[in-house]
Amino acid sequence: EMKQRGVEPDVITYNAAISACEKGSRTDSALVLLAEMKGRGLEPNVITYSAVISACEKGSRTDTALDLLAEMKQRGVEPDVITYSAVISACEKGSRTDTALDLLAEMKRRGVEPDVI
Repeated sequence: EMKQRGVEPDVITYNAAISACEKGSRTDSALVLLAEMKGRGLEPNVITYSAVISACEKGSRTDTALDLLAEMKQRGVEPDVITYSAVISACEKGSRTDTALDLLAEMKRRGVEPDVI
């Protein structure tokens, strides 16, 4: 509807839509929106990546979650506690305990304080 009215979606709009996909367990839709966002020249931020990684966690897409973590770091987007929590949870669901522990150690090295959840 936004496009029909001549209003172009921005990063905040995409973040909201990706977050809605994550909450609705629509992993593929979240990934499509991320690709569309980048295709429009919009730069995903930590909120974007955290939501897509969380969608991957819910969809049992561990490798995709790890790829997105690597991509965000390559693009200079610093993961936060929410990002790390989502990717560590994805690793747990994917029976990748060693990777989860490595990520926890990386998180601490980067000064990101783990939370209880």
